[in-house]
Amino acid sequence: MLRSIQAGFLGAALVASPPALPAESTLDAAAAGRFAHLALACVQREYPNKISHVLAGDADVQPPRSLTPVFYGCFDWHSSVHGHWLLARLAREYPDADFAAPARAALALSFTPEKVAREVAYLQDPGRASFERPYGLAWLLQLTAELRNWNDPDAQRWAVVLQPLESAAVARIRDWLPKLRYPIRVGEHSQTAFAFGLIRDWSVIAGNAEMRALIDERSRSYYLADVNCPLAYEPSGEDFLSPCLAEADLMRRVLGPADFAGWLGKFLPGIPRDADDAWLPPGVVTDRKDPKLAHIDGLNLSRAWMLHGMSSGLPARDPRRAPLDKASARHAAAALPAVTGEHYEGGHWLGSFAVYLLGDSGQASIR
Repeated sequence: MLRSIQAGFLGAALVASPPALPAESTLDAAAAGRFAHLALACVQREYPNKISHVLAGDADVQPPRSLTPVFYGCFDWHSSVHGHWLLARLAREYPDADFAAPARAALALSFTPEKVAREVAYLQDPGRASFERPYGLAWLLQLTAELRNWNDPDAQRWAVVLQPLESAAVARIRDWLPKLRYPIRVGEHSQTAFAFGLIRDWSVIAGNAEMRALIDERSRSYYLADVNCPLAYEPSGEDFLSPCLAEADLMRRVLGPADFAGWLGKFLPGIPRDADDAWLPPGVVTDRKDPKLAHIDGLNLSRAWMLHGMSSGLPARDPRRAPLDKASARHAAAALPAVTGEHYEGGHWLGSFAVYLLGDSGQASIR
């Protein structure tokens, strides 16, 4: 079952109890329903829409539902993908909840062979080599991993229906990474570290040893020698991912606890050894109606799960676990109350980040 952050943060004996969190920090059926309805309100909502679409001629001027008939809602392609992931996750975890039947109906409406075939054709067009790379493609694999993990006849059928698109995404990533000489160290969609974490988690669940080996090799090549990440320079004004923390959250997947502990000491030497309330304060959101400024709510959510992931990757008695978990709790408490449908600018995507955090995603199957 999905967990409460507070219960999940209780770890090694050395780790002090984390600070109390608001009610929103527990993903019970009521909270799950609140997040599910955010996704239900957008997965088949076509407008407003921000498409990343290369035009090769007049014939390419088409509405989103024609271009990408599975993932045309939720403002943009990648948000639609992880909106579908949210519905799958919550319907799996809460099969008897009021939202479960509408969630399943929405998934069934989207996941048809005809629609998926058109998505594959769109992705494989020669002019779209960089389409949704890597963020959207990584979330697509997270979605198919969720369906693979769901012991349900419909979910298994949907996984089969999506398999051609999954294979196309894997082929696109496999072709790209050997040519990518440098990592992408930004706080938005093109960042490599966060996407690598999602892709690696998929590779474990899917049993794809080739992709797992490729991600591990690229991660070591890009990041193993990194030292003194400038965490004090974060966040940039429109970040929703932390370049430093995402890299650390990736490397705890790739390295064993002892090796990760040594690497982290060089990469982020400023992590305190006690639960210092002043270390790494949450980001401040100044205008949730502005789609870029609202990114900071997503940053606080993703920081929360990355900090917790870093803690989980350390040896059980490492004194850095307590400050990491306490900082994680502060970020979660700052961001979770803001995940509402009041402003579509955040409502179309932040629910996925909240569920990813509260569901301990990326924790169970990382080795």
